Amino acid sequence: MSHNHVDPDSFGFIVTDLSRLLLAEMDRRTGEAGITITSGERRTLAHAARAGAVRQNVLAERMGLEAMTLSAHLDRLEASGLIERRPDPTDRRAKLVHLTPTADGVLDAMRPIAAALHADAAREIPEKDWNRLLEQLKIVRDTLTAIRGKTTRGDDAE
Repeated sequence: MSHNHVDPDSFGFIVTDLSRLLLAEMDRRTGEAGITITSGERRTLAHAARAGAVRQNVLAERMGLEAMTLSAHLDRLEASGLIERRPDPTDRRAKLVHLTPTADGVLDAMRPIAAALHADAAREIPEKDWNRLLEQLKIVRDTLTAIRGKTTRGDDAE
């Protein structure tokens, strides 16, 4: 059977390629800057910052990670003093992930690196077109989130 019908420039391939390329370049740049946390730890820290105090299972789902993989990242971040796990006041069995003040310094160091990477990625696209692309991608994200919300029980709500 021929596989010539697969379009390497389809939406899914483009989004996957962009994600892989962005992560790899961010790894390279943060390494050059002396930021010593791993790619997975950096990504976990950024997602935890975005989410605020959040349950581990919710964070794992948002990141598309298995709970055990996220737990390993969180163990290392906690040992480095970048996050704390605290009992969820609404369910003592669950843990909430909280950033520490030390994490703010790491995030502050990553911010200009990420901004430079985004500027480099956008340099061939006029600013108004880049902003429109981001707005359209947000619509796609919101649409897929809504579709997914209809197919889940919604027990991952915060």
